[in-house]
Amino acid sequence: MRAWLAAFLILFAAPVFAQEEGTAQSQPTDEIATERDAGDDAAIGARIRAIIGELDGFETVDVAVRQGIVTFSGEVLDAGQVPRLDEIAARVDGVVAIQNDVAEDTDVSRRIDPVLDRFRERLAQAVSYLPLLVIALVAGGLVAAAGFALARWERPWTRLAPNAFIAEIYRTILRLAFVVIGVVVALDILNATALLSTLLGAAGIVGLAVGFAVRDTVENFIASVMLSLRQPFQPNDVVDIEGSLGTVIRLTSRATILLDSDGNHVRLPNAVVFKARIVNYTRNHERRFGFALGIDPNDDLAAAKRIGAETLASLDFVLDEPAPQVWVAEAGDSTVTMEFYGWLDQRTTAFNAARGEALRVVMGALTRAGIGLPEPGYRLSIPGGGLPVLDMPDRANRPDALVATEGEPGAKPPAPKAEPVAADTTITDMVRAERRQDPQGDLLDRAAPSE
Repeated sequence: MRAWLAAFLILFAAPVFAQEEGTAQSQPTDEIATERDAGDDAAIGARIRAIIGELDGFETVDVAVRQGIVTFSGEVLDAGQVPRLDEIAARVDGVVAIQNDVAEDTDVSRRIDPVLDRFRERLAQAVSYLPLLVIALVAGGLVAAAGFALARWERPWTRLAPNAFIAEIYRTILRLAFVVIGVVVALDILNATALLSTLLGAAGIVGLAVGFAVRDTVENFIASVMLSLRQPFQPNDVVDIEGSLGTVIRLTSRATILLDSDGNHVRLPNAVVFKARIVNYTRNHERRFGFALGIDPNDDLAAAKRIGAETLASLDFVLDEPAPQVWVAEAGDSTVTMEFYGWLDQRTTAFNAARGEALRVVMGALTRAGIGLPEPGYRLSIPGGGLPVLDMPDRANRPDALVATEGEPGAKPPAPKAEPVAADTTITDMVRAERRQDPQGDLLDRAAPSE
């Protein structure tokens, strides 16, 4: 119990001791004279009253001096000004000691009056600043308006920028720059340029927070800028972007739009497109097609290669250079896989249709030459030749017993002919129609450099 009482006394007595120590430090430290003139006290009092009379907040403070001891009495609105009285009195020559009995004034009306006075002063100051404020706003507005006027001038920006999207970015940067210059000019007229660092700091913090909040949007915007500069594809190019195969319709500020072979729109975010693996099938006019066929191992593989290469070379849509190629890819249990390749011009030939026709014609040529195209299965070997034909005995002039006779050779199939495989313009026409609906919404430019 005594320990708690001691702690309580120390806790509450510490401020008192600190106050007494602070007061002692404000007391005069000069030597006290043994003789004193009666007029000294009046001079000290007059001097202190003259000093505090020039200061705000001490209007109701009384000063009494006797034998060099200064006594302050009265009330002040701000308790923080009470120690200033001790400091002033301690610096006056002839003061022996200081007794400060000034208390804080708690009268509501007296405490509100200074607030109202300060409000009136600030209001009057604001009214006096109105003409200067109007001049500052007009000057800043004129600077910003000049920037917007320059941004509306299309000719220089379209010539400097590779496409309309980059030109619009240039215009936006110009507008922001002139707005910032206008703000600086207005603050300089108001002699308040110190606020500029505060505004920039606040803008930096806000920009950082917004950047984290819209990180994906910012990444997509930057990817749009880079794609518009790089131009990895053009309208009507057939591309494969991470498994999405289609014809390019347009590149917007947010996404790349494709039209797949079924006529469906495929919308890919530009941030994904920029980082994706892009296969452009249209950039080169020549494109190779190929297919694989299984050949009977007992047939002449060299003849099969020769027939396949000659058949491909005879097709009108197959290019002479590069020449068609045929080779054995692998040998299986019942077939030998052979691959056939040829090149075509995509501008005049439909790729898928040409590949299908080449496959059909080569299969027909191999079959006509007697080269088998077996299905995977087991091989049945019969000594003495091919399979016999079994005639069953019956009442219609047939033998009475099973008789094996050789089968008649079948007629050779007719030589296959390739059908027309002109380029299909269905998807191309659909893309052109889509682009005509919104000619301004595309960032792709055939005149711009491309990768």
